[in-house]
Amino acid sequence: MQARMQSPADADVMAAIKGLYKAMYSGGVDPRVLELVHLRASQIHGCSPCVHAGIAAARKQGESDERLHSVVAWRETPFFTEAERAALALAEAATRIQDGAPGVTDEIWAAAAEHFDERQLSAIVLDIALTNFFNRINHTLREQAGKTW
Repeated sequence: MQARMQSPADADVMAAIKGLYKAMYSGGVDPRVLELVHLRASQIHGCSPCVHAGIAAARKQGESDERLHSVVAWRETPFFTEAERAALALAEAATRIQDGAPGVTDEIWAAAAEHFDERQLSAIVLDIALTNFFNRINHTLREQAGKTW
């Protein structure tokens, strides 16, 4: 499969995206948690470029292969903290709204709020939204794994 476009974003779009990422990474959340959230949402959508890039970014943050291989089955593994589990549950609930799931329930939000303050929750929600944004763009454009941005 070939990508439909080579470089769809113009300079203004890229500047806006960089601003969003700057805000997200300054939200006080451990970057490894943000990378796990990004990876899980990308796995749900089957977005190969985002899964590929997410694994590379997580490794740069010091994430282990054992944990990266287990993100897809995080509920069944002992490798994640309660805070990471809450962030992953939030990512799944916010990402799977089209599947007829209830979305982010009060219980899921409360579990996340036990581990993260409002500023951190804002960063995680922004991470989820940006990941879903890029997953949809990549699917539309048939972007392939392996590209670096």
